[in-house]
Amino acid sequence: MGSCAGIKPDGGRCKAQATRGSQFCIGHDPDQADARRRRASKGGKRGGRGRPQAELADIKRRLLELTDAVLDGTQDRANAAVAGQLINTLLRAVAVELKVREVDELEARLEELEEIVERQNKRGA
Repeated sequence: MGSCAGIKPDGGRCKAQATRGSQFCIGHDPDQADARRRRASKGGKRGGRGRPQAELADIKRRLLELTDAVLDGTQDRANAAVAGQLINTLLRAVAVELKVREVDELEARLEELEEIVERQNKRGA
């Protein structure tokens, strides 16, 4: 088995090992596109939803610790202000990540619906 013949989104060559009897890895094999789409849809609905909540809980914990440290005098106010700005940037990144995930999930669902309509149109024609 050789290397996958697939091209990554950045234009580079995929370095994964091709599956037996194919020139592609499972991630690039056109015959596996439907299976990949189903797995991605399930993964988006199940696995990743908890991560942003965990990140937000961690951010809240950090902010509370930072606030307490400033109030009890163990943390310099200027350093705390910069840390607060950085935490705010992190919050914006988490929000953007959530929006991107939502768009990706909606695109996958739309593609699936379009395929269903196309198959129904072919049957009716």
